Amino acid sequence: MVLLIGIGIGYYFITLSLYESSKDLYGFPIPKKGELVQESNKSKSYDWARASEENGIPFDYKIALKANGWKKGEREGASVLYKKGNHTIDLISTTKSLDIIKVE
Repeated sequence: MVLLIGIGIGYYFITLSLYESSKDLYGFPIPKKGELVQESNKSKSYDWARASEENGIPFDYKIALKANGWKKGEREGASVLYKKGNHTIDLISTTKSLDIIKVE
């Protein structure tokens, strides 16, 4: 039992280390291994091998979002809204591409 709890805690902290907060996007976690390919004052686009239109974002990214207080909202195709307080982010996951957009 202790081993399972240890593995769970280890996985949780390793998962959090794969992402960093973006000050430009209300502190929304972004993948450290994603390559920034486009940026504006409202959005950032990344090439990220782990992104998928069919499967969405990886499970560990979902954990990191939840751990940082972001709640999953409406989904429409590849677009999923995440909310935290008064802030909303539109996360669009397509094949090897991730778009993170501020919704105002």
